[in-house]
Amino acid sequence: MFRKIEEELLNWKNDYKKPLMIIGVRQIGKTYTIKKFCEENYKNCLYFNLEREDDIRSIFESTIDPEKIIEKIEIMRKITFDASNTIIFIDEIQKCEEAITSLKYFCESEIPYKIICAGSLLGVKLNRMHSSFPVGKVTMKYMYPMDFEEFLMALGEQKLIVEIKNCYDNNKPILEVIHEKALDLYQKYLLIGGMPEVVNNFIINDQKIARVNFDLQYQILNAYLADMTKYTEDNDSIKNYKIYNSISTQLSRENNNFKYSLVDKDARRIRYEDSLNWLITSNMVLPCYLLDKNELPLNAFKNDEIFKLYLSDVGLLRAMLNVEYDEILLNKVEMYKGVLTENYVACDFITKSRDLFYYRFSKYEIDFLIKIKGDIIPVEVKSGRRTTSNSLMEYINKYKPKYAIRISTKNFGFENNIKSIPLYAVFCINK
Repeated sequence: MFRKIEEELLNWKNDYKKPLMIIGVRQIGKTYTIKKFCEENYKNCLYFNLEREDDIRSIFESTIDPEKIIEKIEIMRKITFDASNTIIFIDEIQKCEEAITSLKYFCESEIPYKIICAGSLLGVKLNRMHSSFPVGKVTMKYMYPMDFEEFLMALGEQKLIVEIKNCYDNNKPILEVIHEKALDLYQKYLLIGGMPEVVNNFIINDQKIARVNFDLQYQILNAYLADMTKYTEDNDSIKNYKIYNSISTQLSRENNNFKYSLVDKDARRIRYEDSLNWLITSNMVLPCYLLDKNELPLNAFKNDEIFKLYLSDVGLLRAMLNVEYDEILLNKVEMYKGVLTENYVACDFITKSRDLFYYRFSKYEIDFLIKIKGDIIPVEVKSGRRTTSNSLMEYINKYKPKYAIRISTKNFGFENNIKSIPLYAVFCINK
C-alpha cells in the first residue's frame, strides 16, 4: 500500500544531509514502509530492531563512536560494511538512548553513513531523554494512520481521486452517482479507519464491510494499553489509561471540551497533566486548542487550559464507541456519527502538519480555524446534508474572512462566500 511519506523519504534520499527519524504510533506501517523504501532504493539494507536485538543494543550502549559501532556490528553479523551502498534502518530506537545520541556523531562523520530510524513511542522518549538530544543533527518526520486519500489509493481508486481533486479546485459539482460512491467509501472509512492491518483486511475480504475483522481494532487498542503499562510506572499507566478511555465520552458531550472530572471524579490537572502530556507526545491523542483571538499566528493565541482531545485514528474511536457498521451505514446513530466526523477531519488536518484550533465568540463556536495561504479560514463540519448553522454565518458577518469552508455530505460548490466540500474531499484542503 502506497503511503504519502514515501515521497518525503525519496526527497530525503535525494538531498541527504542528516539521519532521518520517523515518529508515529504503533501499527501504522512505519516498519513496512521504511523497509520497502530501503529495499527499493539501496543495494544493501542493515535492519536492527533494538527492542528485540539485545546484542545490537549493547553495542550502542558500549560506545557512541560511529566507527567503533560499525566495527562491532561487522563482527556480530560477519559482514563487511559498505557505507556508499548501504542504508542502516534502526527500528524501535527509543529502547536505547545511546543510539539516539550516536546519531549526532554519525551525522558529523566524514564517512557517508545513511541512517533512518523509527520508534512507536519515540516522541515520549525524546521528551524525557536524560542525555542530550542531537539537536540540528537529525531530520524528523511524523507518520500517521492512513488518511482517506491513501485509503482510496489502497482500493485502486486513483481515477476517483483525480476527479475529486478536479472538482475541488474548480468548485464544480461531481457527477451525482460518483458523489454517492465516494460518500459510501467515506462511510466505510469511518468504520475501518487508517490502520493498515484493518484496511488490508477490508481489501482481502473483497471490500465487503460485513466481513471485516473489527477485532483487529480492539487488538490495537489493547496493544496501546500494553504500551502504557510497559513504558510507565504503575500509577502513571492507570492515569494514562483513564484519560485515553474517557475520550469517547468526552467527545460525545454537547460541550466536548476535555474535562478532568470526566476522567475521574477526584481528578485534578496537577495530578493528570503528566499523563496527558505522555499521550500527546506519543501521538495517541490529538489536542485541539481554543483560541483566545482569531489572529495570526494562531499558535500564539491558543488557550492551553481549554482544549478537546481527538484520537489518532477514527476507526479506533468507532471501536471505543462500540458503534456497529450497520448503525453508521443506515444513519442510526446521528450523534455518534457527528463525533466520528469531527475526529476524521481533525486526523486529516494533522497529517498536513497543521495544529488544531477552534474558536468561540458570543454564544457561537467554529469547529476549526486553519491558515491557508496567509488567511484565517473558518471550517464548519457537518455529518449530514443539514448544514443550517448560525455560527458560520455569524462568523462571516463579524470577521469577514476571505472565504469559509463547510464540510458535509453535500456536493462541491461555492455560494455566499462559503466553499462547500464533501466529506470525502477533506484531503484536498490546502493540499
